[in-house]
Amino acid sequence: MSVVSLKTERELTYMRKAGSAVARILGEMADLIQPGLATIELDKLAEARCRELGVVPAFKGYHGFPACVCVSVNEEVVHGIPSAKRTLKKGDIVGLDFGVSYEGWYGDSARTIPVGAVAKETQQLLDATSEGLKRAIEQCHEGNRIFDIGHAVQNYVEPLGYSVVREFVGHGIGRSLHEEPQIPNYGPKGKGMALKAGMVLAIEPMVNAGSHEVRVLADGWTAVTADRSLSAHFEHTVAITSKGPEILTLV
Repeated sequence: MSVVSLKTERELTYMRKAGSAVARILGEMADLIQPGLATIELDKLAEARCRELGVVPAFKGYHGFPACVCVSVNEEVVHGIPSAKRTLKKGDIVGLDFGVSYEGWYGDSARTIPVGAVAKETQQLLDATSEGLKRAIEQCHEGNRIFDIGHAVQNYVEPLGYSVVREFVGHGIGRSLHEEPQIPNYGPKGKGMALKAGMVLAIEPMVNAGSHEVRVLADGWTAVTADRSLSAHFEHTVAITSKGPEILTLV
């Protein structure tokens, strides 16, 4: 049986500060995105801002990951490595996945940003994934079940012709970046662990325009769609409270 830690109000205070820093830095990275930008510049900004805000980048060095932020472009689903050699082009989409710790407590969030004007079909994928996250968060009430969260994503995006990634899932978060329970973005409604006040979950739909299948590139990190279709990723850290869901990764 998975052991899930329930956070106290005092602990949530630290997680709110971590989450606010994540949201602030993510927003600044998003504002920097434009055609011609090398993706390494996003990482440089993130690292500098972490120092200035007194938080610790959560990803750098995590299982050997070499950067502060995952930058995943177009068909890259997650875990893309920023590079001085990779420059953004008009019409690209860029997934930014970023986390920090504050006083030992973590926050984690992601969003996918268009580079300039994008094709209508591309924007529709972004909108659907963002809406899937919104609907997932709406399930985060005491007494609901873990799979209610993923069912809300799957039940919304699949009828639109998209697919939900299976290999990567959301997760609990707190003193560690990844804690129990796992939060799939698919599944049968009404099944799984009951949600309780004090749980904090990183909910992160990853939605592909084509097949749900993914492959990991030779760098050992970057996951891409197997059919090279576009992929979008949105994530928030969410606390289950007696009053309903509270998004912690907001400014």
